[in-house]
Amino acid sequence: MGHIFRLILLLTAYAASGKDLQEDLTSDSCLPPHFALNGTHTDKGEMKIRKEYSHVREVKFSGSIGPLGEKRLCKIKCIGGQWVGPLCANEQDNGKFQPLFKNCKLEYIGKHLLVTFKNITIHNPGIAFPHGSQLQVRCKEMGLYKLVGPTSPKCHNGEWTTRLPSCVPTSLLRNFTDDSPPTILVKIPSGSASVEPGGELAVFPGSTLHFECLCPRRTGSPDWTWTTPLGQYLTGKIYLVFRQFSRIFTSSLGWAMAPEDRDWKYRLSIYYAKPQDSGTFTCASPRGTTNSIILHVASITCEPIKVSGQHLTVRVEGTRLGHSATFQCPLGYYVSGSPNLTCQASGKWSYPVPKCAPIKCPPLNSPAALPEPHLQLEEHNNSVDGRAVFSCAWGYKMTGSPAIECLMSGNWSGKFPKCVPVQCPPPLLPINGHLIQSESPGMDGGRYAVGSLVQFACKGAHLLEGEASIICTEMGFWSHPPPFCKPRCPYMGNPENGTVAPIKFAYEPGDILQITCNPGFELKMDEERLKCLSDGKWNAALPNCTSYDQI
Repeated sequence: MGHIFRLILLLTAYAASGKDLQEDLTSDSCLPPHFALNGTHTDKGEMKIRKEYSHVREVKFSGSIGPLGEKRLCKIKCIGGQWVGPLCANEQDNGKFQPLFKNCKLEYIGKHLLVTFKNITIHNPGIAFPHGSQLQVRCKEMGLYKLVGPTSPKCHNGEWTTRLPSCVPTSLLRNFTDDSPPTILVKIPSGSASVEPGGELAVFPGSTLHFECLCPRRTGSPDWTWTTPLGQYLTGKIYLVFRQFSRIFTSSLGWAMAPEDRDWKYRLSIYYAKPQDSGTFTCASPRGTTNSIILHVASITCEPIKVSGQHLTVRVEGTRLGHSATFQCPLGYYVSGSPNLTCQASGKWSYPVPKCAPIKCPPLNSPAALPEPHLQLEEHNNSVDGRAVFSCAWGYKMTGSPAIECLMSGNWSGKFPKCVPVQCPPPLLPINGHLIQSESPGMDGGRYAVGSLVQFACKGAHLLEGEASIICTEMGFWSHPPPFCKPRCPYMGNPENGTVAPIKFAYEPGDILQITCNPGFELKMDEERLKCLSDGKWNAALPNCTSYDQI
């Protein structure tokens, strides 16, 4: 169907009884319906469905139709083992249930168009409207633009009856080409008026209004025509003469009298407007291009404004056609809705009464709201004067302010901080040493991320002093200073038939070995004493203990 439809609440399920029950048992029953879109069962309805569902022939529920959530009573019926519907009650047909036709989507809204639906302004395209919906369209700036096309497109089973109209810029103020429609300025020096959703100018009786057609006087005089039942409107000079004697002449037509206006404003003025002045007023330029204003004079009043929400204050000009109401909220709140309402010819205010809503900054308490994955939220209050406090995940450090405040504008006071990886510089290698292992997750450009581990070893006969393994800490420093590789002479073992002293795993430079031979053995006289040199080498090879018999 493609209709807009949201199931809100299962109201009731009707079970057959008596003769109908016997008939139902012979027919095909339907499986429980699936309320997949925002639908829920009431406890009572769900129990009835589970216990007596084979007898249920009709289910009624509350439906929300269209972009404004219009409530309707809807139902589905079980016919031949299949659910048929939904059918919804239509107030225009005295509550008769009718099938839902296809909706219509508003694909675009022109730059200068103002679109309303049931007294609500539609700001964004892409909204779908149910069958039968009728829009009201006008140019935002009446008289400065000329509306071309029908003003009231209607949705009929998925199709709009007409395309949206367009707004053509007029001469002098919006377009400077000679073939553009003339500009019409509307002024209400006394009384009250309202521009209606369909583009008409609605005026309260007794008001004074000026229609000023803009045209360079040197090109000739424009021509005003009208469709009112009054017939002719007096020229400016005649009106000025008769105005001194009688008030029955209540209009004038001609070039404006003020020096700054008389060379380009051809004015039609209506004084003490009355319902008979209602009609279409058209100005034609000397080149034949036209622009029109539809005037509707009516004694209309709107209902008094009722303010129920707390914090909201209102200043009401009055309740008659064209009067306005202006709403305000205290500090820390904003007007949710339109702050300015106008009494329209329909007898309704141009917008619903707004409410005061607390000013909130964009919430940050979701991962998607934070600009980067390593930024964490420690404190969050997005009301006015509230603050958000941040921290960084382990292994990262913060750049920028760790806290921002929610301002009266509804914006946060500054930019979000950033989390950059904590890195340690490359470790210093000891002289005569090297790395034997390097685990560096996230190592970037020769720097090591937090948790990176490195292990050292010494070359040749050097011995490691200090920590053989160090880790990059959260502060960006290594857990220990790098070790040293000091020269050491290795333990040479005992000579055959002798011993050495002292016995060490390694010997420092300058250490001297004392060799003792077993009984019956001795060292040769020319054997050098063994000494550990500064390069970690012994000055001579390990001597042998020789038997007396061989000396």
